[in-house]
Amino acid sequence: MSETRPSGTIAAADFDPPWWLRNAHVQTLLPRLLRGRSLRQDPEIVNLPDGDFVELAWASPVPARDDAPIFVLFHGLEGSFDSPYARELLYTASNLGWRAVLMHFRGCGREPNRLPRAYHSGDTADARWIIDLLAQRYPGASMVAAGVSLGANMLLKLVAEHSADELPLAGAIAINAPLDLAASADTLDRGFARVYQRYLLRQLKRKVMTRLQTMSLPLRIPSSDIRHLNTFWAYDNDITAPMHGFRSASDYYCRASAGPLLGEIDTPTLVLHAADDPFMPRDLFSRLPAPSSSVRVEIARYGGHVGYVEVCGGRLRSWLARRIAAQLQQWVPCPSEPTSCPSEPRSRPFEPAARPARQDH
Repeated sequence: MSETRPSGTIAAADFDPPWWLRNAHVQTLLPRLLRGRSLRQDPEIVNLPDGDFVELAWASPVPARDDAPIFVLFHGLEGSFDSPYARELLYTASNLGWRAVLMHFRGCGREPNRLPRAYHSGDTADARWIIDLLAQRYPGASMVAAGVSLGANMLLKLVAEHSADELPLAGAIAINAPLDLAASADTLDRGFARVYQRYLLRQLKRKVMTRLQTMSLPLRIPSSDIRHLNTFWAYDNDITAPMHGFRSASDYYCRASAGPLLGEIDTPTLVLHAADDPFMPRDLFSRLPAPSSSVRVEIARYGGHVGYVEVCGGRLRSWLARRIAAQLQQWVPCPSEPTSCPSEPRSRPFEPAARPARQDH
């Protein structure tokens, strides 16, 4: 007889922007137009078991204490340390006294990666390697991982694949995760969302063409046809799938989507989502199984894709940074206090129900 897991919570997020900030595309694009956080980084190259490498970007200055909690961030598709959300969240964690670091997916740092492959939404091995490495370096430090968009789907898949006892994480935070990759690919090929699709595909295709000048890639498509790939379905079918061992885009989407695994997670996990995210269908969570009791899903009515811009004291601020700061302090209390305004979101930080003690058979 299969065990029935208690369901988690799906609640309304406490994000309420003024009327003139309630457009999904305004929320999505506005963070790119605002002045970003000034944040220095200390880069580090970490060699991987297969001979490739990833680049870490440490927020500087780093805490002096070896037991300072660690905040590790995984960016979105073609993101980096310079992405506005990355600087905002790393600054927020650092301001709280955390050791904050971003892992660039392969080829997303300053240098192209060595092997004839890239990264994808279900590529959990590198993240697991880095999390374990950080735990070995700082054995007395608590750690929370966060992912944004593609990085959020990857992180949820990672915590679903491994029990809480196997991962050295106090918690995981997933922000605007495309939990149904096929549905997201469909959504991005409709209406104004095609603007985002064209922008992202242009970056991806440019990177592939540059790599083909220096190495052979395991592709079925002639290089001259790459520029004609104008949807994610086409790109993932002809580029992502063959480069990473999938049969097709459909096979990739099925095996890499984290949504079907939400009920398997037993690491404390917070999922933040906006109902008007233009990268995903509005009924996303109705397509998915109920989350486990270790998962809390907070859905904002507005927010776009990784936007969540609010007004505080007449100035534009990040609600997302406030919500993350509150959650970090809930999971790992730290003596430093945030300086953002206001200091706490009104919604109660997520504290998952206690898991039953494990029994060895």
